[in-house]
Amino acid sequence: MSLAKLLGDAPEIAVHTVDADVTREEVSAGADVLATLLSASGVEVGQVVAAMLPNEPTTVAALFGTWRAGGVYTPLNPRAADAELSSQLETLCPVAVVTTADHAPRFADFGLPVHVCNGSGWTVLPAARPAVGTPRRYDPDVALLQFTSGTTGAPKPVPLRHATVVDLIDRLLAKLRGSKTGAEESKRAPKKAPMPNLVPLSLSLWAGIYQVLFAFRAGAGVILMDRFTPGEFATLIGRHQLRSTVLPPAALTMVLHDETVTDLAPLKIVRSITAPLSPVHAARFRDKFGVLVLNSYGQTELGGEVVGWSAADAREFGEAKLGSVGRPLPGIDVMISEDEVLVRTPTTAARKIDPAFHDRLTDEGWFHTGDLGWFDDDGFLWLDGRVSDMINRGGLKVFPGTVEDVLMEADGVREAAVVGVPDDRLGEVPWAFVVRKDEAVTEQGLIQWCRDRLTPYRVPVRAVFVERLPRNDVGKVLKKELTSLAGTGATRR
Repeated sequence: MSLAKLLGDAPEIAVHTVDADVTREEVSAGADVLATLLSASGVEVGQVVAAMLPNEPTTVAALFGTWRAGGVYTPLNPRAADAELSSQLETLCPVAVVTTADHAPRFADFGLPVHVCNGSGWTVLPAARPAVGTPRRYDPDVALLQFTSGTTGAPKPVPLRHATVVDLIDRLLAKLRGSKTGAEESKRAPKKAPMPNLVPLSLSLWAGIYQVLFAFRAGAGVILMDRFTPGEFATLIGRHQLRSTVLPPAALTMVLHDETVTDLAPLKIVRSITAPLSPVHAARFRDKFGVLVLNSYGQTELGGEVVGWSAADAREFGEAKLGSVGRPLPGIDVMISEDEVLVRTPTTAARKIDPAFHDRLTDEGWFHTGDLGWFDDDGFLWLDGRVSDMINRGGLKVFPGTVEDVLMEADGVREAAVVGVPDDRLGEVPWAFVVRKDEAVTEQGLIQWCRDRLTPYRVPVRAVFVERLPRNDVGKVLKKELTSLAGTGATRR
């Protein structure tokens, strides 16, 4: 099934913004116009269309318009530096660009037709010279390319397939709705119209696009935020009477510590996405707003969410297992091998992933996620950082997540991250980087706090205070930057 068909599942009002409501027919009409223009400019099935667009209804139209033209949609981050943008375009070899008038000049030197969204329609700026590079072509099932975050290496494009994404969305819907008949059950319309899905992420990210597709497949509209602010988030929750939503950990932390946000009624559940969330943060959010926070788990390379919570699990275990990412979706296999989480989906089992990621795939179709984790006795998965982040202290394994959770429980700590720092005697030792909300918190006090709660080899040798933790666009902490900071001789503040 093509993702292009999901627009047909959207309700009459498909997209809400702070200022306007846009119908499904309006989005579809915009998609048709762009599809015609792309085809006229030479886009063929399987060729790449690059898009640099804001969080607006026209961006949703551009997404579906690209698919209707047979193109492979590739979002580019408007915040990317010119050098990064140039590198990505050289890698992608797109045949066209879709963007706004503000960003169009950035593409002038690449020899590509630029389709400019100007609010009232589309303007096409023809290529001024031949494009550099031979256009790439993917097979017809490839819907989208998304660059990896670059936390463990140079960013590279991940091909996401129409069939894979639809399959994973259906499995998640089946789990959320508590159906017992698998993915097909998720296609049945719910008994009452679902709430619109608030999208607190940029549509230049796969996590943001996924939330749009998930909503339409569920028969719900979407609420787009131009940029995330806690006050606007609270306003939209009240305006649309949302009982559940998604939030990345960085956004959840902003809401939690914004003194102007005191009430999120009628919100009952937040699903934390894109990065691990400390159970301490989840508990603080619950205590302040009366909202249950449930983690979930997926990877761009896998096409979406593969572990999550059902409504029944949330009712029975939600309070007791704050911090867990839930249990595997129907038909998804997850196991732990040498502390690493391995996942097998129908796509990985059939080895239908890009050859660039075959080194992470076993002969039996198990995908090495690079994440550390473990299962409890009830089959709930808990994450404990990245394999690359695990600290080997004189032959003893230190899992950063375990230490971070202890640090987060200390009074006056807002956020914490633990990294391994080279040591001449032990190989590596843990350092803690802490954002504090109380200047009375001291390094000596935090280390003593850890000594009272952790085995000695897990206790950080340093606690460095920073104003903020470096994060990428989806909210993951950039631990390489913290390790580099330690290498500069970071001192206590």
